[in-house]
Amino acid sequence: MRVSPLALLALLPLASGFSLPPPSFRAAPPTALGAAPPSEATAVPRNPNFAKLAGGYLFPEIGRRRARFLEENPGADIISLGIGDTTQPIPENILKGLVEGAQALGAKETYTGYGAEQGKAPLREKIAEVLYNGLIDPSEVFVSDGAKCDIMRLQQMFGPGVTSAVQDPSYPVYVDTSVMLGQTGELNEETGQYENIVYMPCTLENNFFPDLASLPRADVVYFCSPNNPTGVAATTAQLTELVSICKERGSILVFDAAYAPFIRSPDTPKSIYEIPGADEVAIEVNSFSKYAGFTGVRLGWTVVPNKLKFQDGTLVRNDFNRVMTTCFNGASNIVQAGGMACLSPEGMGEITKLIDYYLENAGILRETMLGLGYEVVGGTDAPYIFVGLGKDSSSWDTFSEILENTSVVTIPGAGFGPGGEGFLRLSAFAPREAVVEACERIKVWKGKQ
Repeated sequence: MRVSPLALLALLPLASGFSLPPPSFRAAPPTALGAAPPSEATAVPRNPNFAKLAGGYLFPEIGRRRARFLEENPGADIISLGIGDTTQPIPENILKGLVEGAQALGAKETYTGYGAEQGKAPLREKIAEVLYNGLIDPSEVFVSDGAKCDIMRLQQMFGPGVTSAVQDPSYPVYVDTSVMLGQTGELNEETGQYENIVYMPCTLENNFFPDLASLPRADVVYFCSPNNPTGVAATTAQLTELVSICKERGSILVFDAAYAPFIRSPDTPKSIYEIPGADEVAIEVNSFSKYAGFTGVRLGWTVVPNKLKFQDGTLVRNDFNRVMTTCFNGASNIVQAGGMACLSPEGMGEITKLIDYYLENAGILRETMLGLGYEVVGGTDAPYIFVGLGKDSSSWDTFSEILENTSVVTIPGAGFGPGGEGFLRLSAFAPREAVVEACERIKVWKGKQ
């Protein structure tokens, strides 16, 4: 029986940031040599690093709680200010690039198969020219299927023998991939922190930029600006200090610039390579996900400068190239055509409009929470608003209260590390009408308290 491609697609589970997490299993005790494995299990031991992971990944856990709420309240009209997934359609000119990329595969004259694992040369050149103003060389650009994937590939390159440093709070992927690669010790249940990770506290007191000089050295420093979840973007002076410290200590900086297009403030760099000397210590990861609504399209890039070297003098770029050519066959030809459309003058104009839309949403959320008396950061150079709840407030409890009383999904700050406790993250990636309605519901709820 012939099954159409559309029918096959219909059988696939929906790709959603709110998918239910898989069941969690404890690591089985090692089986004695030659002994039969437990009933209905293989003889293959589980990677012990996975047993160290604390609970489920944050966003599926939010999805589980959301699904449970809907089971108990089937008529609820849920509004999500939670996961950072774009909601506006891909703009016309950028979409045209994707369509033309797909159509090219349907003609003998324009069909292409495997491309360079590092990405097509014209796209690498456009990224260097349009987004970096020539600060980097196209040979330093590695095109990929997204920044999140590249963070794991970088971890594979670094291996288990390094110590990582992360902002606290920060995007959970930096910590979880460190755990998976075997870089860490066990989780300290009291502090919520892993052994052998350097946590860089980012608090209201230090304006969400860590006191770098007082912290222990790490081999690899992960830094996101504008930050997820706080929405705070680092200044030129702060990033200059960061680069200087990494140089002094011989550390490699992995700079996550996924939210760079949201920066509007002067003296706030969009790339770490705007800082002199950064090309000697820094790798930068980025993505079209938030630029152009490519969260489901999947296209990103990582910049590994030719000057960056390991301790033995080996070029870091060469090892990352080996990872890419071994583990990756290159981003889709269709998607790369869409990337070229993004970087055209028309595409960049469309991206500006998209970003402005989400920043207007962020402004509405920010003013609403300020008007309700909360302490708020973010929402000006980023799509995230970090709302202070007070030192004695549980972010998970507040998440539940808001969901139960308003049917609005937020993200508890504790999900981004112990430093996020006492905060909620609100996302501006929602339709305008949903943002306005969510704000009204929260105002009504707060007025009844």
